[in-house]
Amino acid sequence: MRIEISLAKQNLRLFDKNGDVLMSAMVSTAKNGAGEKINSECTPRGQHRIRAKIGDGCPANAVFEGRRPTGEIYCPELRVKYPNRDWILTRILWLSGTQLGFNRLGSVDTMRRYIYIHGAPDDEEMGVPTSHGCVRMSNADIISLFDMVDVGVPVMINV
Repeated sequence: MRIEISLAKQNLRLFDKNGDVLMSAMVSTAKNGAGEKINSECTPRGQHRIRAKIGDGCPANAVFEGRRPTGEIYCPELRVKYPNRDWILTRILWLSGTQLGFNRLGSVDTMRRYIYIHGAPDDEEMGVPTSHGCVRMSNADIISLFDMVDVGVPVMINV
């Protein structure tokens, strides 16, 4: 099994071991484009792996901060109350780069940048780069993907 993310197409595809597509979904990656540097708010390119799966059993729209559920459930009123919050919802697939010096260790470390594949508010448009570096998905899509993959699954992020 493997995941491929296209920054140009704003698309994520999950493949089985035979190369057949199990899932295809629109995503939203960084509004700042591709890049690996810490604090760049860019989506890192290259080969990664799922380091951790977080949120199993949480309800759709569960809000996360610091990879922990806050107990809140996202709703428009919560968005008004916290207009500048970067909404991380429902499930988190935490990525770790595998290419030393490119997306792993030092000032380019994907894991230390807290780059995730995660759920986003359902009113946020997919297919348009708007994130702070992460790969955002609809809540239904992140639940489906989360349930199909295991820790260690390779993730390739291409321009």
